[in-house]
Amino acid sequence: MTSEACDLLIVGGGINGTGIARDAAGRGLSVVLVEQDDLASHTSSASTKLIHGGLRYLEYCEFRLVREALKEREVLWGMAPHIIWPMRFVLPQSHSPRPAWMVRAGLFLYDHIGGRKRLPATESLRLAADPRGRGLRHGNDDRAFEYSDCWVEDSRLVVLNAVDAHQRGARIMTRTRFASARRTATGWEAQVSSGGITRTIRAKAIVNAAGPWVADVLGCLPHRDSRHSVRLIKGSHIVVPRLYEGDHAFMLQNADKRIVFAIPYEGRFTLVGTTDEAWDKAPGPAQISAGETRYLLDTIRQYFEAPVREADIVWSFAGIRPLFDDKAADASAVTRDYVLDCDSGSDFAGAPVLSVYGGKITTYRKLAEHALEELAGHFPAAGRAWTSGAVLPGGDLPGGDFAAFVRAQQQARPALPADLIQRLCRAYGTRIAEVLGDAKSLADLGEDFGGGLYACEVDYLVRHEWARCAEDILFRRSKLGIHVSAATRAALDAYLGTARERRAG
Repeated sequence: MTSEACDLLIVGGGINGTGIARDAAGRGLSVVLVEQDDLASHTSSASTKLIHGGLRYLEYCEFRLVREALKEREVLWGMAPHIIWPMRFVLPQSHSPRPAWMVRAGLFLYDHIGGRKRLPATESLRLAADPRGRGLRHGNDDRAFEYSDCWVEDSRLVVLNAVDAHQRGARIMTRTRFASARRTATGWEAQVSSGGITRTIRAKAIVNAAGPWVADVLGCLPHRDSRHSVRLIKGSHIVVPRLYEGDHAFMLQNADKRIVFAIPYEGRFTLVGTTDEAWDKAPGPAQISAGETRYLLDTIRQYFEAPVREADIVWSFAGIRPLFDDKAADASAVTRDYVLDCDSGSDFAGAPVLSVYGGKITTYRKLAEHALEELAGHFPAAGRAWTSGAVLPGGDLPGGDFAAFVRAQQQARPALPADLIQRLCRAYGTRIAEVLGDAKSLADLGEDFGGGLYACEVDYLVRHEWARCAEDILFRRSKLGIHVSAATRAALDAYLGTARERRAG
């Protein structure tokens, strides 16, 4: 058994946990983060991968949430221009249950309440005569609107927050389960376990950012009855061969007033989702249901000319969203806002527990700031808020110009495939130099696993990003898993196993 002490013990390695860890470490607090699986292994890697205000939330009068999220779009884009970039969304009216005037009024608010500076404003389209309408089925009404939001590589955003937190002194412990905690005279004494080893962590405060497991973590604490609860909602997506040409996405309205996005994905595919289905089981891995698959395929067939069958689905994924339970009758109407519950009452005097309920990936940075504000009275020596404008690892591109950065990298390594350099720039930004080292040719990159994955990148991910198995690399640190064969996965697992044996020896 080993033991260590810290200011803040954070339970949960999703976007909220890593965002709080980064913010706290940057304020000078000592931080330990424990995650029972891999970083972003659940909800945070199963999003629709959008940095957006949430246009449909205006319909539920969620004006505070939408305004905060809209303001965050350009902040996050500036922090990580390698993994976040602008995208235009076409919103057809052909099957809309909402009148065009209502949609346009909502888009006017969307353009003006969030301090938009660099993203272009909404425009009106006639899809029958516009290239952006190609691939769509055209009905009697060919009106559409096009507006702006941003795309994010969601699991990489989580990892980069963890990397930055680690560089600022935080300890990141993946595959480590939070088992229990008890109050002591000086704070908390928590037990965590990994690989058969139990550690004691003494912390002045605990942050419960366990997402779907937030109630389970509270159950490991003495005398703790939450005033709030989470509502678990499953959201599923499918990936199909590309449905249309162009870099724009579609926001598709169904008769039941639910929204489905169709988004360019990994070059050759279209990502379609999401669904909203109540989850009444224990938190854990989720899969798309037959009903969700039919719903998404029916939406595709209603809007697009391309014939798509279930057999055409390349990949599907599902995640459990831990939404704050506002008692809404409809799963689609449950708030995406977050609630922070900081308990430092008589049972926890001087040793607070802050639990995170709800939230969305777009507002994670503000959530982290608010969490540190809640804890400020317990850490008077902590620094001030600092993350706005502070780039994430790899995000310090010269002038923030991603295209120019890619060209410069391709010119610097002309013997390496241009598409490989492009992908590595997207994933790692300026840290591509650490991934490639002095490599100038393919022979310098080490073992070739297929699909553009080489040993030098794998070694980097193991050393710096807590990757331990093929799934970590192929589906969270990247999405190469949908491009490569089973042989690649087997070869990668064998390589990682040999590397672990070498480290153990």
